[in-house]
Amino acid sequence: MKMAVATVIQLLQATLAARHATAAVRHLRAAVIEYQKRNWDDATAKTGKFVEAVLKALAVHARVTAPKGRAFKVDVCINQLAQATTADDTVRLTIPRACRFIYEIASNRGARHDSDEIDPNEMDATAAINLSAWVLAELLRYAQKGGDLGQTATLVGALMQRRYPFIEDVDGRVYFHVNGASARDVAVLTLWYQHPHRVSKAEVVAAVQRHGFTNANARKAVERLGAAVDNGGDGRLRLLIPGLRVAERLVAGAEQRDG
Repeated sequence: MKMAVATVIQLLQATLAARHATAAVRHLRAAVIEYQKRNWDDATAKTGKFVEAVLKALAVHARVTAPKGRAFKVDVCINQLAQATTADDTVRLTIPRACRFIYEIASNRGARHDSDEIDPNEMDATAAINLSAWVLAELLRYAQKGGDLGQTATLVGALMQRRYPFIEDVDGRVYFHVNGASARDVAVLTLWYQHPHRVSKAEVVAAVQRHGFTNANARKAVERLGAAVDNGGDGRLRLLIPGLRVAERLVAGAEQRDG
């Protein structure tokens, strides 16, 4: 997301329970990352987690007693919120209705469709991500009533911008649209995209070359991965935690540029 996650969480906490507000933002960010990786089912599933966190935050705010842990049911909570007549309509009806739609998609991802030319799971993920962004924007608007309206408007506008994945898969050939990425950056992103599966050195070199680097530079980039990867001994690589951290920084940078 274009704005700092910490800033959004702080603004939400002005009105909503800190624990659930934090969880909601982090689940949505995780969903966006999976969407960028074209992991449609994982992205959609994480929007379901986002919905649960949002509804729990609203329940606490509206003084609705919702079951905890495994006993928590989205549909039950939505119905309880509708009965909280002293709460604002945004809390009682507007956001919960949007949450119901998102959760319906998340709970039935891939189960209702026959694939044709368009991947229905991609369509589901896109709908769930975009509506989740709207929900978070509406939460920000509600949480900041009486606050800095200019800042809130800026954040809401940024949230509502359409998100384009910075990853493109063309017949199995993956491209990373990250401005200024070095050969080593591309190598790291290639392994991150396939994580936790191993990738052969030859495949990583080929991926780097697709991004305009020479074979020599691509090979040098793979050799420079060093402590960021585990070499299985058969020439197949897997990112270690330091490599995943590098990838996360690259992803965050791409999010900030592309909004």
